Amino acid sequence: MTSHADSPAASGALPPARRTLLWAGLSGAAVLASGAAPASAAGPATPEQPRPSTPAEALRALAAGNLRWRTYRERHPDETPAVRRSLTAGQHPFALVLGCVDSRVPPELVFDQGLGDLLTVRSAGEVLDEAVLGSVAYGVLELAIPLVVVLGHQSCGAVRAAVEADRTGEPLPDHIQYLADQIRPAIDHGVDGDARVDVTIDAQVRLVRSRLAAQPDLADRITRGRLAVVGARYELGSQLVHRVD
Repeated sequence: MTSHADSPAASGALPPARRTLLWAGLSGAAVLASGAAPASAAGPATPEQPRPSTPAEALRALAAGNLRWRTYRERHPDETPAVRRSLTAGQHPFALVLGCVDSRVPPELVFDQGLGDLLTVRSAGEVLDEAVLGSVAYGVLELAIPLVVVLGHQSCGAVRAAVEADRTGEPLPDHIQYLADQIRPAIDHGVDGDARVDVTIDAQVRLVRSRLAAQPDLADRITRGRLAVVGARYELGSQLVHRVD
């Protein structure tokens, strides 16, 4: 996968003022990316600290974990023998992350979470198919997860392949062409070159987020305030996760 992070404009890096805002919290709250870690940076739940059970609590937990990750203060939580034993009886993840297969963007690491904390679903370019939709539905409907994050990332190879195939008209190998066909509706033809790839990364996140939020069972939970489906993007250079609205 080709990186174009040398140029801030090409990489999609946020200007300094916008980089300070990591997550626009629900109900007008906000979590800041700079400065001291928020109170929720204490990490995963303990017997004295319940797991996040609302969309807002889950967002704060992920924001705190990403802050630890990008400031090299990871805790690698929930890996103890006691946690491993407890998980044999069941799982109660507090967030579902639909991300790309890219090896540089493992959700448990970039959010500094551990065993049983996240349900992760990964497909190249966050492409949706029935298996992915079913996996997301399982997490929300069967495990009562309150937050779904569609996580794109800087320099996405799947998006670049789709953009190039669209530009040249040359078919891709079997199965990879399917990915390009699914990403094609998100391609922004208003810009060229690396900029087209970069803006399409965000557009694909928005498209997938909208499709998930429109699923009837998920939409019902969103309406009742029991679920949030948000778009986000991971910057390879800064390790920052920020919202894509």
